[in-house]
Amino acid sequence: MTGEDSPRVFISPPLILAAFVGVGLLIDTGQKATGIAMAAAVLTGLVGLALITAALGLFFRSNTRPEPWRPANFLVAAGPYRYTRNPMYLGMTLVGLAVALAFASLATAVLTILAAFIVDRAVIRREEAYLSRRFGQAYHDYRRTVRRWL
Repeated sequence: MTGEDSPRVFISPPLILAAFVGVGLLIDTGQKATGIAMAAAVLTGLVGLALITAALGLFFRSNTRPEPWRPANFLVAAGPYRYTRNPMYLGMTLVGLAVALAFASLATAVLTILAAFIVDRAVIRREEAYLSRRFGQAYHDYRRTVRRWL
């Protein structure tokens, strides 16, 4: 690690979610959903992927890195960031819940929510402290107008 200021996040949030979803599927193999449940799974997954894709696109166009362990060059507050401060994490959570729906797996749903809680406590709080240091009043104003999750 360099001397640069950063959120000091040491684990990848997508890996946290993927590990918890994987364990959920191992615990509760369930069966494939059909009908309305499968349609809900597909819709939920597509919304999650759209949030992730839109957020990543904004980061790249703003010339700032999405990795939470890297310094930020720009405060992204457009697109889905107008409605949630964490569209990538929300998107990942929705994808995890979509997998739970698709495989009718209660364990996967519960572990996805647990993973989101861990990301909230171990990653997002560090990111928010860093962004407050990095962007000061601009980030404070943003936090007052946009919710963390929804």
